[in-house]
Amino acid sequence: MARTAESVHAVIKAYDVRGVVGEQLDSDFVRDVAGSFARLMREDETQQATRIVVGHDMRASSPELAAAFADGVTAQGLDVVLIGLASTDQLYFASGLLDCPGAMFTASHNPARYNGIKLCRAGAKPVGQDTGLGTIAQDVISGVPQHDGPQGKVTEQDVLGDYAAFLGGLVDLTGIRPLTVAVDAGNGMGGHTVPAVFEPLPLTVEPLYFELDGTFPNHEANPLDPKNLVDLQEYVRKTGADIGLAFDGDADRCFVVDEKGNPVSPSAVTALVAQRELAKEPGATVIHNLITSRAVPELVTELGGTPVRTRVGHSFIKQQMAETGAVFGGEHSAHYYFRDFWGADSGMLAAMHVLAALGEQDLPLSELMAGYNTYQASGEINSTVANAAERTDAVVAAFADRTESVDRLDGVTVDLGDGAWFNLRASNTEPLLRLNVEARTRTQVDALVDEVLSVVRA
Repeated sequence: MARTAESVHAVIKAYDVRGVVGEQLDSDFVRDVAGSFARLMREDETQQATRIVVGHDMRASSPELAAAFADGVTAQGLDVVLIGLASTDQLYFASGLLDCPGAMFTASHNPARYNGIKLCRAGAKPVGQDTGLGTIAQDVISGVPQHDGPQGKVTEQDVLGDYAAFLGGLVDLTGIRPLTVAVDAGNGMGGHTVPAVFEPLPLTVEPLYFELDGTFPNHEANPLDPKNLVDLQEYVRKTGADIGLAFDGDADRCFVVDEKGNPVSPSAVTALVAQRELAKEPGATVIHNLITSRAVPELVTELGGTPVRTRVGHSFIKQQMAETGAVFGGEHSAHYYFRDFWGADSGMLAAMHVLAALGEQDLPLSELMAGYNTYQASGEINSTVANAAERTDAVVAAFADRTESVDRLDGVTVDLGDGAWFNLRASNTEPLLRLNVEARTRTQVDALVDEVLSVVRA
């Protein structure tokens, strides 16, 4: 596989490593990434790591790539702890539990031909472009120096039970009313973690697509796309479940469906969890990314907390979590971050908060969540364009005569006043331009979407 700077930077992205197996990513590439990462962690004065924990998802390529990574680490003299099949948040748990850096092999919601690596420092601290990935990319391009000392060793450790117990200690569900929970694991790692976490609880689980299968035979493991929620929506209605949960491929994200089969906005989930965390710690800071509903910072402020706005992406939010000491952070994409979980994201922990809120009172989920839906939103709409920057500038120009403010924290956010705004940003992981629109009414949202897309797709 050719190693040009362009090919390396196409795979080592802003906050993870991701590419097509065999074309962009293979065992040799992974071995070099591992060697560079091991050197970085060993030589970092704040880490001085002696071991790295490695987990992987259910993709067919994951075990081989994880083994290659272990080879690259041990060749640099560090030990490896293999935890085997894991969700990404289970790997973050292991990084915190063992106080060592970690590597998770997954391409999350991407199709089967993809794989990748999410890297973290000890305690699940993020590794992004400016905190290690840039250095790793340069090493892979120029060649990773060899290590002259003894090789490290590989051990195995099962942490699934510890992970489940730890989450149970953060959100106590033992006293809630009995609930029926429909869960669509999408043939991803939710099929591995949900039974371990939910089995001891007063929950009747109605499982859908729990078989681990990295070819995703039923639908893509990307619940952010509405078409991938359809099976769960029908299943909730069929089973009469109180709530539906849909996990993405590596189960670090969780989407919620109410008892009527209607999707619950991740922004509404963010608001609900923020309210619960602020009840435990009044005045705390809550992080929200710039395309989360304005309802979130408004609620946080109303409750006496401090909302902090940040750009999209887990490494950026985790950095803000650490810098501000925030108790919680939420994203529109259903990533939820918890200070009590080393500042890392856990879809399972967010799901447990929603289950606790539902089970501690008698209202159905649709009524419980109604108070958090102040605005209407488009959801994320993707467009493939030849020149993202050019189309973005064209949109800004088209709205210039009625714009109240424009900021470029991440892409461009155009505020039109009276609760109406939109954000247009290029994806960090896919060749797409992403649009998010929010306004007070569905009619306003639909009109804004049509107008923006008419310029984007012109």
